[in-house]
Amino acid sequence: MEWWLAYLLLGAVVGFFAGLLGIGGGLILVPMLTVIFTAQHFPADRLLHLALGTTMAAIIFTSASSLRAHHAHGAVNWQVVKHITPGIIIGTLGGATLVGMLPSRVLSMIFVLFIFYAATQMLLKITPKPSRKLPGGLSIACVGGVVGAVSSFVAIGGGLLVIPFLTLCNVRLQQAIGTAAAVGFPLAVAGAIGYIGNGLAQSERLPQYSLGYVYLPALGWIVLASTLTAPLGAKATHVMPTDALRTTFVLLLYLLGTRMLIGLF
Repeated sequence: MEWWLAYLLLGAVVGFFAGLLGIGGGLILVPMLTVIFTAQHFPADRLLHLALGTTMAAIIFTSASSLRAHHAHGAVNWQVVKHITPGIIIGTLGGATLVGMLPSRVLSMIFVLFIFYAATQMLLKITPKPSRKLPGGLSIACVGGVVGAVSSFVAIGGGLLVIPFLTLCNVRLQQAIGTAAAVGFPLAVAGAIGYIGNGLAQSERLPQYSLGYVYLPALGWIVLASTLTAPLGAKATHVMPTDALRTTFVLLLYLLGTRMLIGLF
């Protein structure tokens, strides 16, 4: 319980950025939880698994809160959400199962590489062709499978993949963010189920109050704070200019990626 304040502050920051950027908060939560769990002397070989599982469970709540706020602004494309969700669920469950078989150091390297890739992609500002439009339902479902699999590996709400995909299809950035927040909900539910199921087989090696790879005390405090601040971030999305949103996103990713890279060595 002595760590409650750290989890509470982390949840407040994560909730705001989840609402602001539609990213689910995973890119902030995973590296920060890894630091906190290390300080709590959790098993080193299960450290990142616990951070990933707890993050996936937390994204269920942050994405739901962010989703409500973006829907109120009419910024969710529900047709995209409907077609992409089946692929999201299948890909996420498969990815979460594979994650349970990998050591923490390998997962850390995958996570760091993905952060730098995502930041660079946004920094380059790839301009889509004016004629490019959203593909059909089956194609979007296949995209969902890829998004779900990758997202389960790095515990993100899918925004890092969904937002660039939608903007390349000439969807306005604010609506891409709102739609990504909606996609994050089924992704997080499937991911959390996968991490809980895989972690139950390792329960004797995990800290007390863990449900599979979900550490419940951290989850409770993070959710309490993040559900209050996510709507504030979502409101800010619709008053901030696009360039400011993109710059905030890129700087945040590079900062966290560098922090995790230093930790690896």
